[in-house]
Amino acid sequence: MEVKNLMNVLSLFDGISTGRVAVKKAGFDITNYYASEVDKYAKAVAQERHPDTVQLGDVKNWRNWDIDFGKID
Repeated sequence: MEVKNLMNVLSLFDGISTGRVAVKKAGFDITNYYASEVDKYAKAVAQERHPDTVQLGDVKNWRNWDIDFGKID
């Protein structure tokens, strides 16, 4: 049986989600990838490459995000 290294990721100031690529190259499978980014062009690139990314918006509004911070790796 194969053991998977699963991660829930929160990326602040995400840009074009290069952090997601690094996590995958390190051998982890991503269960959920949450991203905080405000630049519309960076978000468009990230969503094109990784459509399952959950875009949260501006980091200044973190108190309003509907995520379980206790489950972020």
